[in-house]
Amino acid sequence: MKGDSYTTEEVAKRLKVSKLTVYDLIKKGELPSYRVGRQMRIDAHDLEYYIQQLKTGTSSHTSFPAASHPKQNLLLTSAIISGQDLSLDILSKHLERRIEDTRVFRDHNGSLTSLINLYHGNGTIVGLHLFDGDTGEYNLPYIRRILVGHSYVVIRLLKRKAGFYVQPGNPQNIQDWTDLKQPHIHFVNREKGAGIRVLLDEQLRLHQISPASINGYNREETNHISVASHIISGKADAGLGIEKVANMIGVDFVPLATECYDLVILKTLENAWLIQQVKEILGTQDFQNELEVIGGYDLSETGLIMYETL
Repeated sequence: MKGDSYTTEEVAKRLKVSKLTVYDLIKKGELPSYRVGRQMRIDAHDLEYYIQQLKTGTSSHTSFPAASHPKQNLLLTSAIISGQDLSLDILSKHLERRIEDTRVFRDHNGSLTSLINLYHGNGTIVGLHLFDGDTGEYNLPYIRRILVGHSYVVIRLLKRKAGFYVQPGNPQNIQDWTDLKQPHIHFVNREKGAGIRVLLDEQLRLHQISPASINGYNREETNHISVASHIISGKADAGLGIEKVANMIGVDFVPLATECYDLVILKTLENAWLIQQVKEILGTQDFQNELEVIGGYDLSETGLIMYETL
């Protein structure tokens, strides 16, 4: 038996179901669970007991069919919102208020990782900010390539500024992408799969800059705050992130791009009600007021349908 407990991802692989199904089993009380930090875990003996129930037919749910009642097929009992922006936490809170008996879980993977997970059935709503250097567009080029065979809707959540975090006063005078090639500049990167990492890699490709020429390219952090903290503590000279966090941590900010941060939701029978609720929430003054208080967001296009398949 592998270890003493499993993550929800490991349970999903073991049962050959989606992570959303695992969350649903947890919510229904069929799989006991507990949290360690942000991570939910299931004890190995509880999972083995559940599997044994399925084998013997003693479980109240011996398979994973759709709900038998016609109306229940239209109801969402749980949802996973993937992405790292604080606006997604606020959206989660508003969804739980509006949709009775629905539990909203947060997955803090980066944009590209979350989109790939959505393709494999692990997720419900994904927040994206993926820059495509060939078209100059955000998100849609990646969505079209990855969500092949799926029907989906793309909704604008917000726009925000991305750029370099530099030490106060910008003593190294870091202004553009080519400055990163200077050997005395120490850079701190984001992890593979993060939208900001995609922006960096696309810009390096467009400017014909080899990642190997950047001092610190392989030094990775998993969020904007960690990157900014490296700068303010003097461990690095530059990192890439969003303006809002620069203001929070106290580093200087060199703007380089305006990011389009969008939501993508698969169009399924179960998600029809959810999509409608998301559209309504994005249009409410309460939701937009909460984002305005945080600062650093452009909400002029919030709620616009950017693309929708048939």
